[in-house]
Amino acid sequence: MNRVFHRQGIIATFFLTLTLLISGCGQNDDPQELYLDGKTMGTTYHIKVFAKQEKLDSLNLLPEVTLLLKDINQSMSTYIDDSEINTFNRLPAGQVMPISSDFRAVVSESIRLGESTKTLDVTMGPLIDLWGFGPDKKPTKRPTDEELAAMVAQIGVDKLILTEQGLAKTVAGLQLSFSSTAKGYGIDKVAELLESHDLTDYMVEIGGELRVSGKKPNDQDWRIAIEQPDTELGVRKVHRVLAPGNNGIATSGDYRIFYEMDGITYSHLIDPETGMPSRHDLVSVTVLHPSAMTADGLATALTVMGMEKAKVYAREHDLPVYLIAKSEDGLVTYSSPAFKPYL
Repeated sequence: MNRVFHRQGIIATFFLTLTLLISGCGQNDDPQELYLDGKTMGTTYHIKVFAKQEKLDSLNLLPEVTLLLKDINQSMSTYIDDSEINTFNRLPAGQVMPISSDFRAVVSESIRLGESTKTLDVTMGPLIDLWGFGPDKKPTKRPTDEELAAMVAQIGVDKLILTEQGLAKTVAGLQLSFSSTAKGYGIDKVAELLESHDLTDYMVEIGGELRVSGKKPNDQDWRIAIEQPDTELGVRKVHRVLAPGNNGIATSGDYRIFYEMDGITYSHLIDPETGMPSRHDLVSVTVLHPSAMTADGLATALTVMGMEKAKVYAREHDLPVYLIAKSEDGLVTYSSPAFKPYL
């Protein structure tokens, strides 16, 4: 499994709580619940589908879901030696590698979001490792300015070339990690699979990110809870409940994964332009988007931006975004104009 998938799965699970108030079975003609779960991408998945029993009996979804997620993981996991992503990461500069449609979809959206936000970078895995948030132990001293400058010069989505023939890199050693987009893409693919079977009332969750569609029984809306970000480790409280409609939902933040060194707290969220961990008051970002992959990437990008820049970006792009920041007087929140209808 991909080590970065695992880390991000923990982040998402800490920052997003699912509130699923499921009705009883009812009569045979009423919608019935199908529940599937399992492991993927270094984390877990959970799927709830509502449909008439006759419809559910006619399908055998678990093998289809299992194969779909296995194929995505085989493509995008850095823990699988012969995965598509590892094959690309070993590729020399200038050589074009043909890529699958799944890989193309994720790298294309990752590049688009990277260019738009400037704070999401799927090539910054080595920079994350340098700061001690990879699989190795945390560093005993802060990376030098020279080390950071050298690393920043070697990363960036601008060093990827995506064409009809495939994908190439312009810098030797450039490596990809889809920790902020691949889980969301897996969710979107499962949703597409369900809809191909005319199933429109569902919830799909992978590692805390999710996508919902339609209704629960008795015409109930899906209700999702945003977790309170200032609770003690192991304690969960609901901050706000929202009705997300037919959307992907992703939450990211920096209040759980960090370490202290020389009296300074370092967050796992790193600005790819400066090479430095984010040091601002924004602790939780929730994004709604029809694509769970896009919501996943944006949640990470906006968290790195900080409160003020994230507010501006959300307004300029008409994004449904909910922000929580720390202040001397406690938590402060912001709902973008596009988000308020979902509260």
